[in-house]
Amino acid sequence: MKKFLLGLGVLVVLVGLSLVSTYNSLVAKTQNIDNQWAQVETQYQRRFDLIPNLVNSVKGIFTQEQEVFGAIAEARTRYSGAGTIDAKAQAATDLESALGRLLVIVENYPQLQSNTAVLSLMDELAGTENRVSVERKRYNDQVRDYNTTIKRFPTNLIANSFNFDARAYFEATPEAEQAPQVDLGQ
Repeated sequence: MKKFLLGLGVLVVLVGLSLVSTYNSLVAKTQNIDNQWAQVETQYQRRFDLIPNLVNSVKGIFTQEQEVFGAIAEARTRYSGAGTIDAKAQAATDLESALGRLLVIVENYPQLQSNTAVLSLMDELAGTENRVSVERKRYNDQVRDYNTTIKRFPTNLIANSFNFDARAYFEATPEAEQAPQVDLGQ
């Protein structure tokens, strides 16, 4: 009887340690995802800081593209007021679309292409876009790792018990597949 109780006690301790270890692992993965999203937001902020300078450099040269400037301002406002990751991602995607139209405009105006301030800002923006892409990929990698972990048995039992829900991937909107169209012939 003593051996049975001792064996049962050891089994309970081992199961308890496994439970604690799995729980702590899920907490760490959740924190990694949150940290990686903060890195994405840092790059978004860098982008949002650069864009007004680019817009102001370009704005004085032509006025017929006020719609693009309005779309950029609106997306920046929606991003700063967004309360969820999905809302921020949607605002960032809308900004990318407007920014794409602005870059097409810049490419079609030789006097803008020869302006060193505009070229410098465009280079900075291109670098930022690359950083955003890298950080989004890292975020999605963290989400994939976490989502895979919480779906595997027996971790899924612990994850469900403690409300560790699957996280959403950062996904581009369907409109992002189409290149922006700019008609300067109006």
